[in-house]
Formats: sequence, C-alpha cells, structure tokens
Amino acid sequence: MDPALRRSLLRLAQLAGALAVVAAITFFYARLVSVNATTVALTFLLGILAIATGWGLLEAIGASFAAVFCFNYFFLPPVGTLTIADPQNWVALVAFLVTAVVASQLSARARREALEATRRQHEMERLYALSRNLMLGGQEKVAGRISYQVAQAFELPGVAFYDRAADLVCRAGPAEVPMSDDRLRDVAVQDTVFQDAAVWALPVKLGGAPLGALAVTGGEMSDTALHAIANLAAIEFERARAEETAARAEAARQNEQLKATLLDAVAHDFKTPLTAIKAAVSGLLAGAAADPQHELLTIVDEETDRLSSMITDAIQIARVEAGNLRLEKSLRAPAQIVSATLRRFRKEFESRTLEVDAGERLPHVEVDAGLATLALAQLLDNALRYSRPGSPIAVRVSAKEGSVVITVADRGPGVPEEERARVLEKYFRGRGAAGSAGTGMGLPIALEIVEAHGGRLWFEPREGGGAEFSIALPAAVERGQP
Repeated sequence: MDPALRRSLLRLAQLAGALAVVAAITFFYARLVSVNATTVALTFLLGILAIATGWGLLEAIGASFAAVFCFNYFFLPPVGTLTIADPQNWVALVAFLVTAVVASQLSARARREALEATRRQHEMERLYALSRNLMLGGQEKVAGRISYQVAQAFELPGVAFYDRAADLVCRAGPAEVPMSDDRLRDVAVQDTVFQDAAVWALPVKLGGAPLGALAVTGGEMSDTALHAIANLAAIEFERARAEETAARAEAARQNEQLKATLLDAVAHDFKTPLTAIKAAVSGLLAGAAADPQHELLTIVDEETDRLSSMITDAIQIARVEAGNLRLEKSLRAPAQIVSATLRRFRKEFESRTLEVDAGERLPHVEVDAGLATLALAQLLDNALRYSRPGSPIAVRVSAKEGSVVITVADRGPGVPEEERARVLEKYFRGRGAAGSAGTGMGLPIALEIVEAHGGRLWFEPREGGGAEFSIALPAAVERGQP
C-alpha cells in the first residue's frame, strides 16, 4: 500500500476513535450515571486532552466540536435541543469550547515536541552507530560500505551511493531506489539537491568539489540527519583516501630501501672485480712506461676510476631516495669540493670552455665531502645536459651572509617560464631534455643533500640567456672566531 494512503487511512481511523470516545462519555453520563453539567464538561475536557496527547491536534479539535454538540444537546437545558435557555450556559459552552481547543493545541504541541525530541535522539544514536561502523572500515569498496551501513543504521528500504572518482554506483537495501545511475551522477557533477515524493538525493562533498552523491528512499529522516550522513560519507572517503596514500607512500619507502639494499649488494659485487682490475692495470703501468700499449692501459685505468666513482654515486643516490642520508661531516675548503667534482667531468669538458672563479680567502664549510661533491655534480650534469654542445659553462664560488655559494651557469636556452615552478620537482624533465638520458631526479637529489646540510638550492634565469643554479652551504665557524 502507498505510504500516503496508509497515513490517510490511519488518520481517519484515529478521528473515528476520537468521536467514539466522545460518544462513550456522552452515553455514560446520559444513560448510566447522573451528574451535574460541570462534571460532564471536565470529563469531556480530560478526554480531549487524552486524544490530543495520544493521536494529535486534528483528532482533538474534531472531538472538541463533537463534545460541544453533545454537551449542548444532552446536558444543557432544555435537554434534547440545540437551544440554550440560560444565557450563562452560553458563556459556559463557549468557555468549554475555547478551553478544549486551546488545551488540545498545547497538548498536541507538547506531544509533537516530545516526538521530535525522541526522533532526534534516535537519529543521533543511529548517526553514532553509522560513524562507528564506518570507522571500523573494511576491505570492500568505500561506496559499497557506505550504502550498506546507511541502509542498516537507519533501516531504510533503499540507498544508492555514487563514487565519482571510481565512476561507480553502489546500491543497498531490499527496495530499489527509483533513480537512474545517470541522474545520480548529475546530482554529484552539478552539485545540486534532488527531492520528490519517492527519493531524496544530495551531493557528498567536503570543502571542494563533490566526491559523489547519496540517494535514499522510504523511511522518515530529517534534513539535518541526511546532511549529517552525507558529511560522514565525505569524511569516510577522505579517510580511505588518506589511508591509501599512506599505504602507497609506505610501499614506496620500503621499495626505495630495498632498492638501496640491493644496490649496495650489487655495488659490492661490481667493486670487487674493479679493485682487481685497478690493481692489475696500476702494476702494468708501473712497469710498462715505454710499452706501445701504455696509452691503452692509461685509458683502462682512468675509466676504471670513473666506473668506480659512478657506482659510488649510484649507491649514494639510492640512499638519498630511500631517505637514508648519513652525513659524515668534516671541514673542507670550497675549492676542494669544486676541484673534486670537476675531475669527474674531465672528458665532458674537453670540448667545452670551463670558467672557474673560486674567489680568495673563502671560509671553510663543514660538509659530507662525498655528498657535497655529488650535489654539485648534479648541477654540472644538468648544465651539460640542457646546454648546447660546445657552449661555455661557468662555476663561481663566493661568500655571502654567512654562507658559501657555489653557482653553475650555462649559456643554454634557459628554463621556460611555465616550467620554472617545477624545476626542482621529482621526476620532472623539461622540454629541453627530450632525447637525452635522465630520470628527472638529479636536481631533487641535490636539493635533499643541500637541505640536509642546512643549506638551500635555487634557480635563476641568466642574463643574456641560459640558467644559473646555486647552492648555499653554511660557512663553518673557524677556531678562534666568536
């Protein structure tokens, strides 16, 4: 049966019951017990109050007018007519009617407020149960869990939930929500509320764009409760998303640690034969100064050193990516760091002009020499990669405001304005790197190393074209200085 028709029939039955109560009081005093009119009026009034408390205002008002009719016809002289002989009885009759109606309204209002308070209490209890069940989580999809828990907590015949990120609609409850998937999507996309006699749908959002949409059918629920459910659903979505992000971050961290561990092991296996090759080549070079193959042996010796240095850098990079930075600091002159880094790029600078300005009387820096060299190497590699072959590269060292600043400048095309905000992001590679090897991790690794030393790294366009990347390391306090 239709819920509206059921409510109408129930209201008619209650009205008939109210009239039956008035008829019963009338029959009792008119046929069985003889009392004065005042007693009859008070009994009618008590009956009307009971009707207002139990059934509502409409039934009580109907009973009031029926009681006035019966009181006049059966108990006020002349009995058996609707006329009133004594004018005082008119006053009594009107007072009775007004008292009955006002008392009915007050009683009905108190009943409504009590029912509203009870309903709100039940809604709060169900909202608490819903929030608790949602927080317990589960392995199933978030949209499916929300729709099922809402239907269970509020005993709704039908609930539908649309997950906008997954473009998925989940339904729960014994009855079907009379709303299509496309219409539910429109509620989320257009950020609008939909309501008719059969269904109520509203977007689910938390601050920004809607995360989805919730639709319910059947049951009695306040607007406040429905919006509270939508807010709980949005919070659950954000919690699930945060947990997923944390799980991915933890998996990435463990992956980086595993990669660093494996690289350590592989690097050890690589360095063992490299050490043997280095020893053998050094021995051959020592006794073959006049040998025609001396030059080839020299190349093997240099490339062995280069390969060993590359393996060491790879280990350090893996440790930086895994967050396993261990600084072994010592006092170093800035010129030492620059010269040690430039030695790694001897081959690359054979066809380029290299300008080095290390300044004079620069303060020392307290750094991990290997990591500081690696950070500067990333800047040099970046300059070589993004500038034209044969173009000059400049390295400048200066002291400024308690820091030692090392700048690597090139005369390449520079960094486009739309890419400047992302230059130091992980895995970002500019358009100028197309066709060249690289992972987009060089500058972010240099940034992490510099920041671990308490310094900073920044980028500036170079006047006349090109780019300048600078690192600032805190100057060490020399002994004897305050």
